Amino acid sequence: MSMKLSVKHTVDQWFNKIVKNPALGVTVSILWLILIGWIAFGWNLGNIGLIDETEPLFAEASRQMFVTGDWITPFFNGDTRFDKPALIYWCQAIAYHLIGVNEWAVRLPSAIAAFGLVCLGFYTIQWYLLKQEELEQVSRPTRRYKTSFIAAALMALNPETIIWARTGVSDMLLTGCIASALFCFFLGYAGKEGSRRAEEQESRGAELITNVQSPMSHALFPNKWYLAFYVLIAGAILTKGPVGIVLPGLIVAAFLLYVGKVREVLREMHLLVGTLIILALSVPWYALVIWRNGWNYINSFFGYHNLERFTEVVNGHSAPWYFYFVIVLLGFAPYSVYLPASIIRLKFWQRSHWRSLERFQQFGLFAWFWFASIFGFFSIAVTKLPSYVLPLMPAAAILVALLWSDLFSDTETRQTIPVSPSPTPPIFASLLRISGWVNVVFLSVLATALLNITHILGTDPAISNFHELIEQSGLPVIAGIIWLVSAVLVAGLLLSRRWNYIMSINLIGFVAFVIFVLTPASFFIDRERQLPLRELSAVILEAKQPNEELIMLGFKKPSVVFYSHIHVNYLKFPQEAVEHIKNKAAKGLKPSSVLLLAEQKKFLKMDLQPDDYKNLSTKGAYNLVRVPFKKMKKEKIDIS
Repeated sequence: MSMKLSVKHTVDQWFNKIVKNPALGVTVSILWLILIGWIAFGWNLGNIGLIDETEPLFAEASRQMFVTGDWITPFFNGDTRFDKPALIYWCQAIAYHLIGVNEWAVRLPSAIAAFGLVCLGFYTIQWYLLKQEELEQVSRPTRRYKTSFIAAALMALNPETIIWARTGVSDMLLTGCIASALFCFFLGYAGKEGSRRAEEQESRGAELITNVQSPMSHALFPNKWYLAFYVLIAGAILTKGPVGIVLPGLIVAAFLLYVGKVREVLREMHLLVGTLIILALSVPWYALVIWRNGWNYINSFFGYHNLERFTEVVNGHSAPWYFYFVIVLLGFAPYSVYLPASIIRLKFWQRSHWRSLERFQQFGLFAWFWFASIFGFFSIAVTKLPSYVLPLMPAAAILVALLWSDLFSDTETRQTIPVSPSPTPPIFASLLRISGWVNVVFLSVLATALLNITHILGTDPAISNFHELIEQSGLPVIAGIIWLVSAVLVAGLLLSRRWNYIMSINLIGFVAFVIFVLTPASFFIDRERQLPLRELSAVILEAKQPNEELIMLGFKKPSVVFYSHIHVNYLKFPQEAVEHIKNKAAKGLKPSSVLLLAEQKKFLKMDLQPDDYKNLSTKGAYNLVRVPFKKMKKEKIDIS
């Protein structure tokens, strides 16, 4: 017991030193953010090839922009690509210019967006806790730094965020824009600094402090945080369209209605000016792409990729009503088991209490509306994908971190006016105990599932001996041991009532899982699934004759287009490929052959004789052959 107190006292002394030395505090915070950012987003980011099928679509469309100089209309494989707006393509194309056309450049925008979001979230929580200390007239550096450190770690080190921050698609950029916009909104809302003019008046004398809000409505621009909010909303619209303003608008509107400050805050925000800023930044590209492509773009992007995705099942992406409960449970694992307790802790239903608080004290309530609005919105949508709820992960991290902040206290505090920002006591021991044992059960089930992963996973047509290779790698055993040890340690902490170390065990377990399981598994899957396609792309570049067509039979792997830099003709059925080659042979086109890339099973169904083609390379499950027209032409003549 004395050792426990001694360690706690030492930790508190260390955090007190940070407070007394602001430069040290900034340095430690930066180092912590760099550490978790590098583990989550930077380590081996570009050392794994592009993952079919979505990532190469973005990468190649961006490469086309970079090569052709057409920054208005995205293209892939010779066709327009209207799935997403231009911002992600611009970011990737700029990265190509800076560091070359490679996997690092493809994923760098996603990683930067994620890291920037984590840093802003860290700052916001630090600011909130500092304001709380000022109101309560108490100094609690240990609580403030521990909470903000854990919150930043939870934002970065969860499966959903790591996956999309390491993937060169638009989802993480959208999340970075929306979540950062929401942080900026709350900082502007809670800071009550209306404008530059108000700040100047405030600096002239203490007698004008009470009048700071009155000039706000007469100022031309809102405060810097609201301005940042508008700019980031424009970025979100340029990343994924209308959802970039619908989601944050829904969250902010619901929150302001609940706390009864709609008119007051809208005046502060200078909504008309903000709307003009958003339109000025986002509309020009939409106007240009519509001017160039007309109704094709309007019907494809606004109709199919927005309206239909919300009202109908698109590309077979349907799921039951509880889909996002499972996604949040696994995507925010292992910390998701504490979300129910975090939400109950708030007692968000006590509206009169929350309306009576200072603005900054409503941070937890704001995080709840953030979480619930996105969860509810996409649960209503008919098309469902795991990435859709990525923007709620920062809110989940805030909720859990605030729950844990109740456990962090300093050995010495100078409290004179206790003011609780929450209508609850610091924490219900029984609620935490239940959540803790659910944590133990969840980790145990997770360990068991990973140990038996080969019986759970389906087959992969690209890897014939998939299950055997996984077992030989030993990764399931390592994963099972990591989570089983974590479960035992959490159980031991619960029995000894050392609550505040439980989250650290979960974080350490997850970091170990990333380093020793997820990263090796990524290299393993890349080696078995994607490397053969990259090697065949290199062969295609060497063997392809001028104007020779490349046919991909039976499957679509956009990575071949990106790595080979040539147009690919996708054909689904073997007989379709045979007829296509015969038709080209009959026309006498030059060169008198085609390249054919096919899975071995599909290739055999073409019933080609050994002298009908020349085998160029076989990698993994794929064959690359050259089919001369002479043989096919003779065969067609004989048949006729």
